[in-house]
This record gives sequence, structure tokens and C-alpha cells, in this order.
Amino acid sequence: MSSPLSSLGRNRKMPLPEAPSPGRPVPFKQTISLDSAPTDLELMNSMMQKMTLLEQRVRSQAQEIQKKDRKIAILEQKIKSLQRTKDELLDSSRTEELEAKCLQLQNRVWEMEQFLNDYGMIWVGESESLSDSELLEKSPETGPEIQPSQAFWKPGHSTASRFQVDFDLILKNVKDLNILAGEGESKVERTEGGARLRQLDPIPLSLYKNGIVMFNGPFRSYEEPCTQQCLQDIMDGYFPTELQRRYPEGIPFQVTDRRDVMFRQSQRWDTFPGQGQKVGGLQPTDSNFQETSEIPGPKLTMDQFLNRLPRAVIRDGQVMDIREPIREALQGTGGTKKSSVILVETPSLTAMKERLKISEQNRSPSASNISTLRIKSENGDQTYIVKMSFTETIADLRTYLAQYRGTQSNLYDIISAFPQQAYSDDSKTLEEYGLVPNATLLLRPKRL
Repeated sequence: MSSPLSSLGRNRKMPLPEAPSPGRPVPFKQTISLDSAPTDLELMNSMMQKMTLLEQRVRSQAQEIQKKDRKIAILEQKIKSLQRTKDELLDSSRTEELEAKCLQLQNRVWEMEQFLNDYGMIWVGESESLSDSELLEKSPETGPEIQPSQAFWKPGHSTASRFQVDFDLILKNVKDLNILAGEGESKVERTEGGARLRQLDPIPLSLYKNGIVMFNGPFRSYEEPCTQQCLQDIMDGYFPTELQRRYPEGIPFQVTDRRDVMFRQSQRWDTFPGQGQKVGGLQPTDSNFQETSEIPGPKLTMDQFLNRLPRAVIRDGQVMDIREPIREALQGTGGTKKSSVILVETPSLTAMKERLKISEQNRSPSASNISTLRIKSENGDQTYIVKMSFTETIADLRTYLAQYRGTQSNLYDIISAFPQQAYSDDSKTLEEYGLVPNATLLLRPKRL
């Protein structure tokens, strides 16, 4: 008997071909083709197409890079130009700010100096007892060390340089200003009966070595601020500011160039006349140097002077004539005014009279140390003849005059017209003052 298992082994058959199982779908990134491999021609064509595409892309990118480089270069140039403009604006604004600040400080300093000058004071600076280096010791907290010379304001460093007058520039600008002001032109002037043509009278302007004279005076030195401002306006090509209110439309100038002449102002009686000299010194001689003290221009006549005075004034309810009394005082009674001569009694005069009483045989020789002084009073009405010894003093002269004048001797000054000198030291003798053997003197009311 056979088992069922053995029968299975005898009846074995060949297996059937398996059908392809669809299987479970799996997501792959790329499906592998099971087709046949491409040929060499297909591979070459594919490679050629890819190379063509790559070459086109390279050319387009190269062109794009060139465009971007040009754009970058243009933008860089714009940035540089804008940066330069910005720097210039910053520098110019900083410069203008510093100039404005400097001008403001200079004006403030000038105003302070003018204020001090009004009260007769002069700024002389800080005391130099403290050292600048002690006040400016460098500390770790502070910045860079400041030089001592730059730490404090120095009066001499902040003042303007000495005013320089350019005479040629003034003459040139005056010609241009005269043309603008209408030199030689006539303008219509209204009169009581109508009108007439009248030319503008030019302003006389004289230029000297040390100052100017405008109109009929007075003399104005170049050291005066108003004179410097006037000439600076002319040198800048403008009419002087001080004439703007009086001549708003301008006025011609008649310039007299006397730049080689030194103007000497009339000195006071109590100042030493002439130039200073020393023993052994040489007197300076300069043929090109001239001096004058005469104000240019026509002199006023007596009638012109009187016409400038008011005809009358009211005082204490009464109308008082002004011109006629002044005319009489200037002309004197009958046009001339005589002065009386008074012989003052002095010991020297008494001795001379006593000598004349003695006969000529017994008469002693006349004294040689007697000085004759001819003194005019303050108003010129009296002339005093005084005989004095060389050794007598000015105080003795005042005593002799007081006997005839009846006034105190200290209410007047004794002066001389030539040379201009005041004899104020009462202790000096006539010989010490050089009032020998004769002299002409004047009495002047003392200035209180």
C-alpha cells in the first residue's frame, strides 16, 4: 500500500509560466526606462543641442554682466560727484559760519572799545602775573593740549591792522562817483518867481599825508574811526555813508591831492611849540616834506559871518539885536579901535626916573639888566608897559599888573604869540624865560 504522499511524488508536473504581477505602486523620482539604448547619432544630436543652449546662455549672461558693470561705474561716478558736492557745501557753510562769527566778534570788540573810549579808558589786557602754562595743564580727561598762546584773547592780535590810504584808488573812484552824481549837469531849482537851472556845487575834499579836510574843516586825522570809514567807503566804490542823509542822490567831489603835505593843527598855548631836539642831534631836513596849518577854501568875510548869526534873540521878554553889536565889536568905533597905553610903576622905572633927575656930569651909567615888557590886555583895549629887572619873576609881574587892573592875578594866563608859549611858572625869572631885553606878551582869561 502506498501512502498518499508517495502518490504526489509520482504525479509531479512542470509549473506554468507565471504572469507578471502588477505589484504595489511605489513613488519613485524617476522611472527607469526599460526601452532599448539610444544610438550614437542620437547621443551626438542631444549633446549638440545642450551645448548650443549653454553657449547662448553664456553669451546672454556676459552681455548682462557688461551692462551691470557700466551701470555700476555710472552710479559710482554719481556717488563721487555727490560726495564732492556735499563736502563743498559743508566747507562753504562752515566757512560762512566762521566768517559771520568772526565779523560779529569784531563788531562787538569795536563797540566795547568805543564804549571805553567814550569814558576815556583803554583796554590793556589781562595781567601777566599768572602763567598761561599753569592755567592750561593737560589732564587725562581733556582733549589735545592747547597752546598757551592760543588759550586767551590777546588785544593786539584781534585789532585790525593799521589803516592804509590808497590815494590813487581814491582819486580813481572819485572820478567814477562824480559821473554817477551828475558832475557838470544842471538841475531845476525852484525860486520865488519860478525856477532856474543850477549846477551842483562839489564838496571840497583835501587829502593830506596825515588826514583830510572836507568842506571848510575841521581837520580829520586818519586815526579817527569816522575818517577811516569815510575813506574806506570811497575806496570800496561807494559814496561816504556820513553824507547819505544830507545828499541821498550823491554829490560830486572836488579833490585836492596834497599827499606830500603834513597838516599841523593849531597848538594850544600851554604846549611846547616846534619839534623836539636833543643836544648833539641833527635837525632833520627833508626837501620833499612840507607842512601847513591853513584850512583850504575861501575865508569868510565879516558880512558872511554876520549873515550866519540870527538877526535878534529874545531875552527876558526883550528883543535884542545880535548882528550890529558884533559888527561894532569887530570894527570898533568909527571902524578903528585905539588902545590906551599904561606905564606901570615898578622899582626899575622909579630908579630910571631918579637917575634922570641927576645932572649929566654926576649921572651914573644906565643899568643894562632892565627888560621892557609890552603887555596887551584880554580885550586889547589897554597896553601895559612894564620895566623890570632880569632877575625878577613872573609872580612880581603879576603883582605889578594887579595894582592897575584891580583883579586877582590868578584869573588870567600870560602868553606870547610868537613863539606860542604860556608862562605859567611864577617862580621863574624873566631871564630864565628869555623875556630879555624886551618882549611882547598877551593876557588871556584862564580856562576853568
